[in-house]
Amino acid sequence: MMILLGMIGHSGCKDNKPEAAKQLPLEDFFKNPERTRFQISPDGKYYSYLAPFESRMNIFVQEIGKDSAIQLTGETDRDIAGYFWKNNTRILFLKDTGGDENFRLYGVDVDGKNLMCFTDFPEVRTEIIDDLQDIDNEVIIGLNKRNRQVFDPYRLDITTGKMTMLAENPGDVSGWLLDHDGKLRVAMAVAGVDAEIRYREKETDPFKTVLRTSFKETVNPVFFTFDNQNVYAVSNLGRDKAAIVIFDIKNGKEIEKLYENPDYDVEGLYYSNKRKVLTSAGYTSWKRERKFFDEEIKGIFTRIQKELPDYEISIGAITKEEDKFIVRTYSDRSLGAYYLYDKNTDKMEKISDVSPWLEESNMGQQFPIEYKSRDGLTIHGYLTLPKGYTVETAGDLPVVVNPHGGPWARDSWGFNPEVQFLANRGYAIFQPNFRGSTGYGRAFWEVSFKQWGKTMQEDITDGVNWLISQGIADKDRIAIYGGSYGGYATLMGLVKDPELYAAGVDYVGVSNLFTFMQTIPPYWKPYLDMMYEMVGDPSKDSLLMAENSPALQAEKIVRPLFIAQGANDPRVNKAESDQMVEALKKRGITVEYLVKDNEGHGFHNEENRFDFYRAMEKFLGQHLAEK
Repeated sequence: MMILLGMIGHSGCKDNKPEAAKQLPLEDFFKNPERTRFQISPDGKYYSYLAPFESRMNIFVQEIGKDSAIQLTGETDRDIAGYFWKNNTRILFLKDTGGDENFRLYGVDVDGKNLMCFTDFPEVRTEIIDDLQDIDNEVIIGLNKRNRQVFDPYRLDITTGKMTMLAENPGDVSGWLLDHDGKLRVAMAVAGVDAEIRYREKETDPFKTVLRTSFKETVNPVFFTFDNQNVYAVSNLGRDKAAIVIFDIKNGKEIEKLYENPDYDVEGLYYSNKRKVLTSAGYTSWKRERKFFDEEIKGIFTRIQKELPDYEISIGAITKEEDKFIVRTYSDRSLGAYYLYDKNTDKMEKISDVSPWLEESNMGQQFPIEYKSRDGLTIHGYLTLPKGYTVETAGDLPVVVNPHGGPWARDSWGFNPEVQFLANRGYAIFQPNFRGSTGYGRAFWEVSFKQWGKTMQEDITDGVNWLISQGIADKDRIAIYGGSYGGYATLMGLVKDPELYAAGVDYVGVSNLFTFMQTIPPYWKPYLDMMYEMVGDPSKDSLLMAENSPALQAEKIVRPLFIAQGANDPRVNKAESDQMVEALKKRGITVEYLVKDNEGHGFHNEENRFDFYRAMEKFLGQHLAEK
């Protein structure tokens, strides 16, 4: 029996349908933002942003107080994946090729000159380990150039391009941490199904193991204390919910617990680099929450929130003097805007809306919900309804069930273009944070191990049945759609509950647990023992994996299916979709298949997004039409 815990009482009349929202062009939801990802130069003279150039997101820089911007990059094949200010005159950015996720690092001057690729190595992935904000001309990067499975740390001089290896990865290090002086002193390693923290006092010393735990126990060093003696860490040692602690890095012991939330994992810790104080910790309930340690930053957030009371706010960038802030707003119905807040003058100036063509008044509302699984777990999630509906008044709506990817991730409150697009087309969208979703503690995460297609899938099914029992969903017009693990959950939904769903859309989803394990990227291989424990061991758990591989259970699928795949996907190989399509076609099941040759794990190029969502809209319209 599915119940809702203290949130919804259906006292409203479901027969009074609200006026339908104006149907907006599909492109309005999925075209590139007008301007986004604003940053500010360390001296506060410029701000930068990404904006479209020939349908690709490129970097622009504008002097604060001036009306025009300079375009720094002219990429036409692929969006800039990410960028940051290295100093007052130079910006670094990452870009891959065709979605292969082998990112290369580039640098360009603020006037658009001296464009340089620092890591022009074929089939090598670049990662940013530390941007060294106090050292103008150096950055620490990771490269899997020597060994494709692991990343060695290098000190890169962005003036000369010279790289110096700081340590050779012995084959199991998954992360590195530098102190506030830019010295590499901590290594986080994977040892089968255990995790290790290794430490050295000086860069000339060898690393020594100071703590070894099961990978289920988290001690994640975030940054050094300001005297460079200990570290602040996120830890669940001896507790269910991850907390912020001070950790004695020399001896591998927790010294002090700074903050723990009784209901949710604490996810992040922030500090003032100028004042050398902790400012806040973050966690997510149904919305993003903060625990403030510092009155100054608390006052700034309070002051900004007072001016923008209807929105969630975040600080995306700050000057070196910490006197100018880039502020981002958002809500469930708005991609929001960027503002420049000047602490010295206490003035806030709007810089740009992200997507001004999307009017909040045309969007649906996202409601937090919770229900019980069949074995008694509380499952949290979200229900987005077409404009004008509330959970009390929604009745007999067509529903798109949208399980998230990961699967060890979670959905959260905020604007989601595809969710709002579906709501604009009259669908309710259900996003369950099934067991294994992160942020709810260690026990909720662990109970998902070896449960792909089993209790994880049942949590989704139980949520759908709850929607039906509440009268919200039309039981004959329910589809399931997801990407990555959500694509796998789509396929397993059609396998395990063939009559529950009218149709399914699988976007870069896993179809065969055996072949998925064999085709993971090389830099995932150190985690294979963990994956065997979390998903299944192909030898010891072969029956389990076969029973929960949709491609091997294709005879159970009776509903139409649409599959989309990027040809260069390094995480979920194209063969995952190929074999699913082949198995269904042999049985005469309707299956549409869209492949993009210049994409990877998800479609990033604007025109490919249009093609995918246009095909999905048509597919859902055919199979969820009112009868």
